Parts: sequence; C-alpha cells; structure tokens
Amino acid sequence: MATHTEPRMAIRVSLTALLGTPVTDAQGHLCGKLKDVAVTTGPDGGKVAGLVLKTRSGLALVASEQAIETPSGTLEVRSAEVLAPLGDEGNFLFLQQDLLDRQIIDINGRKVVRVNDVDLEWMGQGGTHLLRVAEVEVGLRGAFRRVFKGLLPRPRLESLSRRLTARAIPWQFVDVIEPDPARRVRLRIEHERLAEIHPSELADILEDLAPAEREAVFTSLDEEVAAETLEEVEPKLQKALLEKLDEERIADIVEEMDPGAAADLLSELPEDRSDAILEEMEPEERQEVEELLEFDEHSAAGCMTTEFVHVGAEATVAQAVEALRSFDGDPETITEVYLLDEKGVLRGTVSLARLVMAQPETRLNVLAEPRVLSCPAERKQNDLAEIFDKYNLHALPVVDTEGCMVGVVQSEHVIAFLREKL
Repeated sequence: MATHTEPRMAIRVSLTALLGTPVTDAQGHLCGKLKDVAVTTGPDGGKVAGLVLKTRSGLALVASEQAIETPSGTLEVRSAEVLAPLGDEGNFLFLQQDLLDRQIIDINGRKVVRVNDVDLEWMGQGGTHLLRVAEVEVGLRGAFRRVFKGLLPRPRLESLSRRLTARAIPWQFVDVIEPDPARRVRLRIEHERLAEIHPSELADILEDLAPAEREAVFTSLDEEVAAETLEEVEPKLQKALLEKLDEERIADIVEEMDPGAAADLLSELPEDRSDAILEEMEPEERQEVEELLEFDEHSAAGCMTTEFVHVGAEATVAQAVEALRSFDGDPETITEVYLLDEKGVLRGTVSLARLVMAQPETRLNVLAEPRVLSCPAERKQNDLAEIFDKYNLHALPVVDTEGCMVGVVQSEHVIAFLREKL
C-alpha cells in the first residue's frame, strides 16, 4: 500500500505575538514565559535554534523542536527537563535583543529602515514542528502590533494588523556582521548587488546609519566601490569612515579615486596620517596626488582632475577612439578629447558628439572648436563658477603659465563648490 505524506503547512506568527506567551509542559504546568527567540547564523541562517524562557530560576533555553504552539495560543514543551540554563550563546542572534528597533539597509528601496517586527512560520510535517524566520517587518504593520499589544485580544490584533499594507524584507537578505560582539544586523550585500547601487545612493545610506553600522558596512565594500562612495560623502564623514582603517587599506581605496578627490581627502587628514597613506600608494598614483596637494585648494588646480583624454594635435578620429578605449579613469566624466602639441600645450578640443559623427580618418583639428576655452591653474573658484555659467560648460581645461594642459575642472566640482556656499 502506498504511504501518504502529509503536506507541509506553514502557520505564520509574529514575534510580537509570541513574546510573553506562557510556556507549559505536557501536563499543563507553567514553565515560564517566552522572553526571546534564538536564531542560527551562517549557512542555516533563519532557522530558530531555541526559545528563551523567563522562568522562576532565571533565563532558560529550549530547542525549538521541543516546543509546539497549542490551539489556545500558548506554547507547550514536552517536559520541563528539556529546559537548559541560558549561557553565553555567541553563535545565536536573538530577535528581540539584537534585531528589533535596529537599522538595516533596504537594498531595493536604497535607504535605511528600522525593524519593527519579525514574522516567523511554524513548519509542520508529520509529528515534527519547526519554527523559522520568514521576513522582517519594517513598515506600519509591525509598529501597529507592538503599540496595541496588550490593549487588544491577540486574534483581534492580528486581524487588524493584516489589513495594513505590509513592508517586509525576506529573511534571506538579512545577515549578521561578523565578527561583531554586539551582533549588529544589516542586509547581506553581495558585491554584485552593491555595483548596482549608485555611489551617491550608497553615500546617503551611510549617512543615515549609526556610526557602528556605518563602519561595518563601509569596511565590507571592495576598493573600487568604497572609492566611488567616498567621493560622494562630506569631508567630515570621509574622515569618520577612514578612522578605523589602516594606512594600507586606505591607500588601496585612495588609488581608485579621482586624483583631485583623493588630494581633497588627504588634505583634510592630519599631515602625519596623510604622509603615511601616500607612502603606501603606488608611485604613479602618489606622484599625481602629491602634485595636486601643492595647489591652493580654492583655485582651479585645487579642484581639477588630472585624468583626461588627450591626443596629438594632428591625430585622427580613429586615434582618439583608441585613446578613449585605453582611458583608465571614469569614462562617464569624459565629454571632450583635448589636442596637445609635442610640448603639451593645449591646441584644441573636440566634443564626443562631433567625434561620434565623423569618419575614422578625419583629422581632429578639422573638428576642433574654433575657440579654445581654458583657465590658468591659479584661477579662483568664484571665477570658475562665473565662467561655467557664462559659457554653459561641462568641463574646462586648466593650463600652467606656459599654456601646457595640467588638468580639467568638471561641472560637478563647480556645483559642489556652490553648494558649500549656500
């Protein structure tokens, strides 16, 4: 005869509803009340390892498979003997202690949210009862449950809360920052997913996090993502993010930054720390940043980048395209290709739009703008803002006293300067 397997059934219950629930043994004797829920971390994350009970003799832990929820809403354990004194359970995450009211990152919403409640599920098959975490409530539903718990009967409270729109995050996206004695909680962020978030959005997220959580998230970023994000935050926050990192790690991040942004960052740090970071950098990147550090930070040279695409004055479109392909900087910042003679003197600029429309063999000096706009390295930022506004520029070449091109001021630098003045 074929055997019939009972279908797996899941009964949803909230952490708020469970906390404070009386726990009895099979004979109906009170063992204690539910104080917290211990959840495993790592590969088995989300599985409820045990229930923390408040008993007359103190806190005790009972394995979740030893407990069931009765029809009356209480919890029942097989016997009082399954209770063990609660020790230093370092491998567990306690939902009430470690998760409720904590900040986590909503990847899809690109923002920081607060945990209001946790939804769990009783998974039953045959005679086995397993409890696991389903999702984290970050919206009004969870807050409603906690505010009105004790004021409304449990069935009524659950019924009303289910009418509210749920804002929840599946548990598989929640993880513990390890190693971390405080067991702070964040969403698990893989590098592939981080790459999908714009650096300015990551910067906003970091600004909204508490300092400890901010530090833990930032240190999990790879060098390239950390560099792009660091360029988007305020100088005060930049220093805070780098405070706990060693000089070698900071150097790896700074090398991935735009040289101008890297110089601005190092200029805000104490001189001895800035020098130590420079010593850890690769020679080529270190030289670029050191040269920028010599300029007045309020001048054109002080806010320019030394990363730009240039070719010879007699180059063709095909050669310019090859230069663009081999460019190591951020391609999104490039709006023009600059024509320099053999001495490095600026002789012309060609916009990318003209470049795309031209034939490969066309010489760039034919496509170049009839008038070359540039500014001296010592030009003040107030003057730069007026030039950008007057000519509606995206970028402005910076030249030294000999007319040799030394860098480019981009519109985003001018916008940042104007914001600081507001």
